[in-house]
Amino acid sequence: MARPMLLLSSFALALLAYSSLASAHIVEHSFHVQNLTISPLCQQQVVTAVNGTLPGPIIEVHEGDRLIVHVFNKSPYNLTIHWHGIFQLRSGWSDGPVYVTQCPIRPGNNYTYNFTITEQEGTLWWHAHVQTLRETVYGALIIRPRKGHSYPFPKPHREFPILLGEWWNANIIDVENQALAVGGAPNNSNAFTINGRPGDLYNCSDGTHKIKVVQGKTYLLRIINAALNTQLFFKIANHTMKVVAVDASYTNPMVTDVIVIAPGQTVDALLTADQPIASYYMAAHPYASAAGVPFDNTTTTGIITYENAISSTPLMPTLPANNDTPTAFKFYSNLTSLVNGPFWAPVPLKIDKHMFVTEGLGLVPCGANQTCEGPLGLIFAASMNNASFVLPTKLSMLQAFFSNNATGIYTTDFPKNPPLVFNYTDSSNAFNTSLVITSKSTKVTKLKYNSTVQIVFQNTALVGIENHPIHLHGFNFYVLAQGFGNYDAVNGPKKFNLVNPQKRNTIGVPVGGWAVIRFTANNPGVWFMHCHLDAHLAVGLGTAFVVENGPTACTSLPPPPPDLPHC
Repeated sequence: MARPMLLLSSFALALLAYSSLASAHIVEHSFHVQNLTISPLCQQQVVTAVNGTLPGPIIEVHEGDRLIVHVFNKSPYNLTIHWHGIFQLRSGWSDGPVYVTQCPIRPGNNYTYNFTITEQEGTLWWHAHVQTLRETVYGALIIRPRKGHSYPFPKPHREFPILLGEWWNANIIDVENQALAVGGAPNNSNAFTINGRPGDLYNCSDGTHKIKVVQGKTYLLRIINAALNTQLFFKIANHTMKVVAVDASYTNPMVTDVIVIAPGQTVDALLTADQPIASYYMAAHPYASAAGVPFDNTTTTGIITYENAISSTPLMPTLPANNDTPTAFKFYSNLTSLVNGPFWAPVPLKIDKHMFVTEGLGLVPCGANQTCEGPLGLIFAASMNNASFVLPTKLSMLQAFFSNNATGIYTTDFPKNPPLVFNYTDSSNAFNTSLVITSKSTKVTKLKYNSTVQIVFQNTALVGIENHPIHLHGFNFYVLAQGFGNYDAVNGPKKFNLVNPQKRNTIGVPVGGWAVIRFTANNPGVWFMHCHLDAHLAVGLGTAFVVENGPTACTSLPPPPPDLPHC
């Protein structure tokens, strides 16, 4: 009797596998990237955009689908596209960060990204990963449950993507290059946007994004912070929201009247239209955690109008103060995972590699015959464990990893601890030249396949104290704990949530504080980890993990596609 039962069980598993394959589809898009002339604030500006729109096209897929995107670079700039938050299991060639997983798509050339969405649902996004091009080259990537499956919450009446952006009345590549040339900070933006529109609080705005709702209905807001350099508070007048996912990972429902969201992060929130029939502003303005540093102190708005509402001035929400760190920390730290939701896995308890990573700003010497505008007459830099990351240019890091023969592209000696132990959050050390001077290198960490890594991120007060959003490519990670001051190795672990910690791909490390994350390195390849404030990434706030191949062909990186761009 055992053999027929075994055959029946095998047949059932095969049928299940066939059913899963049958429910998956190929979703195909073409991105034509080229110049677009627009004037959000009455000043004509030529920008780089996809298919003539800002934001770019919304990509909608189901879990299990294969996504193919043909990118034709008709712009004057080198280009890559990063699929922010996608695991890219065995498809690291499609991850996109320039010189990390591929060389750039040169003007006039094209490349096809090809990957499968595996065990992910929710809101992610795509954006350019070369210099500052993601100011205008970005769009939503919406992953719905596989056909026949449902959300772990009541199905909303409708869904609305809310992409928060940042705008300069200048060529954004010039803005970055000018800052790098003199070693100073880049000029602040001129406006923020909601779905490409600044809103009606700006002089000469080209418009306000509007949403119509029906009283009593519930809507899913898919909120994405696509800004280059600014964390944002987001609020809707007279309404609360129920957060149900962050970074495409389901959370225990959390009711809030304000959302704080860092560049790179996404938040899925349910909005019930339960207020009197009228019009209400949704608004966003900066969470500016660095004291004394100038920032774009403006507010972008959209309008939510109830069906049958009489035309009137919308009600305006009261946003938190720009430096309201307690509100930001409360939001970030109170999120927990939905452990009975799709794709949840328990926190791994055995740790194979411990890392303590200081991150923040620093300085490097001024070049000969160069006028430098950074503090102390030096050049702004940024670093992790005092190693300021420099991208290679001769070959991508992933190509070097795959060939096993390439040398001089990166070294595997990224320090697992900072070179000096000091009072990391003491602002009197801000310009201590024995601590603040860093050096340029391309150092990475090599990881065994399937090893578990725990990282303590420690913000520093060097140059200035600030909340840094750190993004890890190729993985989600568990956020075990967050706090202020210097991490305490004795008492810190007592605060760890090992039961239902939130999962993210981008974490805002608290201003003057720390955060602890944990992940399993089950994805072979080269994976970038960096600050998602472009001004900080541009001056070196990053590193990378090289994850070795697994023991079988199915756990190893396949060869590069034939059309992979050459350096």
